[in-house]
Amino acid sequence: MVADLLSVDEARQRIMAGVAMTESEVVALDKALGRVTATPIHSLLTQPPFDASSMDGYALRSEDAAQLPAVLKIAGASAAGHPYSGDLKPGEAVRIFTGAVLPHGADYIALQEDCEAAEDGTVTVNEAGKPGDYIRPRGYDFSAGDDMIGAGERLSFRHLSLLAAMNMPEVPVRRRPRVAIIATGDELVPPGTALSDGQIVSSIPHGMAALIEAAGGEAVPLGIARDDLAHLEEMIGKAAGADILVTIGGASVGDHDLVQEALGKAGMALDFWRIAMRPGKPLMVGRLNDHHVVGVPGNPVSALVCCFLFVVPLIRGMLGRGEVMPPVHRAILKNQVPANGPRQHYMRAVFEISSSGQLEVTSLEDQDSSLQAMFARANALIVRQPKAPGAEAGEPVDIVMLDVLG
Repeated sequence: MVADLLSVDEARQRIMAGVAMTESEVVALDKALGRVTATPIHSLLTQPPFDASSMDGYALRSEDAAQLPAVLKIAGASAAGHPYSGDLKPGEAVRIFTGAVLPHGADYIALQEDCEAAEDGTVTVNEAGKPGDYIRPRGYDFSAGDDMIGAGERLSFRHLSLLAAMNMPEVPVRRRPRVAIIATGDELVPPGTALSDGQIVSSIPHGMAALIEAAGGEAVPLGIARDDLAHLEEMIGKAAGADILVTIGGASVGDHDLVQEALGKAGMALDFWRIAMRPGKPLMVGRLNDHHVVGVPGNPVSALVCCFLFVVPLIRGMLGRGEVMPPVHRAILKNQVPANGPRQHYMRAVFEISSSGQLEVTSLEDQDSSLQAMFARANALIVRQPKAPGAEAGEPVDIVMLDVLG
């Protein structure tokens, strides 16, 4: 391990220590997609609320069709939303449609293709059935009071349909953590600007904001801070009220790297700076008043990888998610990777699933942390431990997938 540098695991533990969940709030069901439940959610009703037919046919008493063919009187009909109101008597059948209430007294459905209706108001049942056939009993899906969705679940479109079926117009969820983003550097200009000599487009905040939103946070981009102590302090002041402040660049030790100084003057308690990781060695972490501060490097890949590995877990922890760290998978290398140096390396890579169902991964050819086009091709990071020996094609390696943030 590199002297005086924290390991990635220790850095994670220190970042996550004492993370508090955001408060609960109630949102309308149609605004709940992607939100995280604050409490277990119990059903308000039973579904289906009655014994219902799962097919079109005839509802009858099984004993009336013990001998086939059986000729029964059609006593009426039961359609969805229009139930048959009487009790089924011996020798009777009720025409029934999918989703309709099963008439009282009936115990199975004869399929319409197994029956022949006559003009005299009778139906002949030609195929045998048994009690319960084609009936969805009351509570077949769930019952009132059932614990349906646990706390810390991120709500998908499937959950929203379920919640609606449970008769819930509103949902208790965790407030989305607010993540303020400050880019730093005199050379940066917003996208769409005509560039002067020495200027570059500020691209990182846009990818970072998208990553934060995908993880369940609320991104609050504050713009670009100049390499000026007073302006940095002003920008840091605008982050008041955020749960997390992320600064991009300017946290090293050069003459123009003023972020640490500005944060210190604002009252930040520095926890650590620099970790044994590539890309992302100059990671800075601290606390400012009641919010977390994470300073990421200015190289695009370094910044976004650090956000993925450290800021996303913070967001998930604040939301009460059960699993906060990106899951690690084993994959088979498709090309050779060299021996690793003293820092944990997150190599940009592309994974795929082979025709046999095997997870396979290919490291990309250039790992320079400035290459955004290369990073856009990647959908995974190969995790190489410090001092790991070279690995050949066919060997297993650990990977984390970049696009899985459910």
